[in-house]
Amino acid sequence: MKSTLKFLIAAGAILAVAACSEEPASPEAAAANSGGSTAAAVDQSTLQYFQQTVGDSVFFATNASSISPRARQTLQRQAQWLNANLAVNAQIAGHADERGTREFNLALGARRAESVRSFLVSQGVAAGRLSTISYGKERPAAPCSAETCWSQNRRGVTGLVGAPTS
Repeated sequence: MKSTLKFLIAAGAILAVAACSEEPASPEAAAANSGGSTAAAVDQSTLQYFQQTVGDSVFFATNASSISPRARQTLQRQAQWLNANLAVNAQIAGHADERGTREFNLALGARRAESVRSFLVSQGVAAGRLSTISYGKERPAAPCSAETCWSQNRRGVTGLVGAPTS
């Protein structure tokens, strides 16, 4: 009886570990495995796909407008997406945290937006498809006075113009 119980516990533990070790299937793989398309399949030309999968935001260090290695990866994905969706234009918004004057933060936001724009152009996106705007500290993503919020507010956001929403 004890050996049977030990065996069942061991088998259960092995099954639990095996179930946890598998990666979840992508929506595309799930559709392929089911023999056809499903509602879970995502249209890669949509705004939703761009925001959630490609990534619409990059982040900056304090008082900086240089592109970090992590931001570079996101911007490379953005450039690939924009180059594959030529009917879509983009407006890049530069943001800053709440510290500093309004004028300083508007200028910093403009530099951040221009850094993003320049990087996308260097990746083959036509300059005429990209515009920039600076919001400075006026539109915080995380409104609080702490580094955790400030780091979320120091960003460049690529907004799409002309992409289907779903």
